[in-house]
Amino acid sequence: MAQKDLQARIEASFAQQGLMRVIEARIAEVSPGRCTIEAPFRKTMTQQQGFLHAGVLTTLADNACGYATLSLLPPGQEVLTAELKVNFLRPARGVLAIARAEVLKLGRTLTVARAEVWMRAEDGSESLCAAMQATLVPSLTA
Repeated sequence: MAQKDLQARIEASFAQQGLMRVIEARIAEVSPGRCTIEAPFRKTMTQQQGFLHAGVLTTLADNACGYATLSLLPPGQEVLTAELKVNFLRPARGVLAIARAEVLKLGRTLTVARAEVWMRAEDGSESLCAAMQATLVPSLTA
């Protein structure tokens, strides 16, 4: 699939996700087997200590893994997460959350992908805040 067609397919699917609009996330980059999603830090997305909430980090990583997988599937197929594990490595502080995912193994029935969520500081430096491994399954579109 041509890069512009791949980008259009992923963007069209992403636009249907209400939660991604709520957290103001966007697809920063997509290529076969890889996806990067970014979301700005917002006080409305923090936990009680002022860090970006673990649920937001997980959501970004899950979606990045899903779209990295979808980028390898033929048109007419979708993908669902069957299982995921997240390690939270440090408090998420900064101005931008960046989830970078890649497919480790694409299978007929199970796909394994991983994502890292980094927080970018105002000075441009990045800190690794979370790491996820996910198992995904293909599904037919409704």
